Amino acid sequence: MLVFPAYLIFLTYMLLKPGVENQEYWFMFQGIDKIIHLSIFAFLGFCLLMSFQKLSVVYFFVIIFIYGLSTEILQEVMHMGRSFELLDILADLVGSSLGMITYKIALKRF
Repeated sequence: MLVFPAYLIFLTYMLLKPGVENQEYWFMFQGIDKIIHLSIFAFLGFCLLMSFQKLSVVYFFVIIFIYGLSTEILQEVMHMGRSFELLDILADLVGSSLGMITYKIALKRF
């Protein structure tokens, strides 16, 4: 399944590209970045399990945690308008948990 590697490349680019000043839109609110992290990692977790169906829960969370932590560290050290945030990693783990739950529900239904 090519969706996982393609999405991983796209997500890495989006997480590490230079940050720009956020414009104010009607849908913007404080904490929207955490909801974005949650949703993109939910899809990442779902894709990971679709690609590696025999992956244990422990390995799943280790992979997600290492990826999330790595991107946060790179955001900080690259000095491109982004910064390290522990709450982003928490949102990543919660989102990937939702992706795992969605995968398990889909597996039972289909």
